[in-house]
Amino acid sequence: MSSFNKDKEKASSAKKRKLKELLLKSENRICADCRAPDPKWASANIGVFICVKCSGVHRSLGTHISKVVLSVTLDEWTEDQIDSMLQVGGNSYANTVYEAFLPKDYPKPTANASNEERADFIRAKYETQEFLKPSLRIVSSKSSSDSFKDSNHGQASASFKSEVGMIEFIGILEIKVKKGANLAIRDFRSSDPYVILTLGQQKAQTSVMKANLNPVWNEVLKLSVPQAYGPLKLQVFDHDVLSSDDLMGEAEVDLQPLITSASAFGDPDSLSDMQIGRWLTSNDNALVKDSAINVIDGKVKQEMTLKLQNVESGEIELELEWIALNQ
Repeated sequence: MSSFNKDKEKASSAKKRKLKELLLKSENRICADCRAPDPKWASANIGVFICVKCSGVHRSLGTHISKVVLSVTLDEWTEDQIDSMLQVGGNSYANTVYEAFLPKDYPKPTANASNEERADFIRAKYETQEFLKPSLRIVSSKSSSDSFKDSNHGQASASFKSEVGMIEFIGILEIKVKKGANLAIRDFRSSDPYVILTLGQQKAQTSVMKANLNPVWNEVLKLSVPQAYGPLKLQVFDHDVLSSDDLMGEAEVDLQPLITSASAFGDPDSLSDMQIGRWLTSNDNALVKDSAINVIDGKVKQEMTLKLQNVESGEIELELEWIALNQ
């Protein structure tokens, strides 16, 4: 390893240690928004540590406000994201700005607050910035009901309605889009595929893979799961510069086997590695083969291969991980 790479690795390790030290400060051991103990999530661009319930509301704000919502324990952080947290200095510093003009009689939510109370406060705090010093307020021209365009792909990468923040979330779904195989040709000899996942009013998108019918993404996308959830919808598109992106197939994932199995067995941290459920292939779904639901290292995971529908060919491999709100 070159001296440059060694220095870079040392600097990265030092920043990770500083992030851990920041998390251990007493003011960061309670959620910045509802004061729930032991927050395990963070909004990296805002610079606050938050609980899992508040993280669901932050996701509904859209990335033009709470840009990067990360798990402190489960996610890999970039150096820029760590720098962002370190520059703010944690919850007490952030709240001196975002709650500087919080009225004494304003009902700040508690750990047991309803999702409606939680959403109202978080939106007032970060979206409309009602508690900032008036001269510091910067209200985005994009509301949470607007979809926004990804600067690289020109495709809507997320879209929310204002009602999303009022929905009761029961967990978070991490979807690893692993790879595609034998995808359809939509350009001269190939395609530039990317995947869009939709759950209710939320969308998440992978990067574009140039000229590749067998792409390997290995990208993890996250969506909050509402109490009244429907199927996870998957669409593959071919990215075009001069015309509309072409659909390269679609499929749906029934989330009920995963969530029901996880709920039935309780806390996965207390379980040894084992299979707890199965989603069976049938003529009514896109499964190539039965999909097992397993507890692996205290995490509930489900791998699957989906045959794309309404297209001449193509399969997509996914790995789902379920994170209940009480984790």
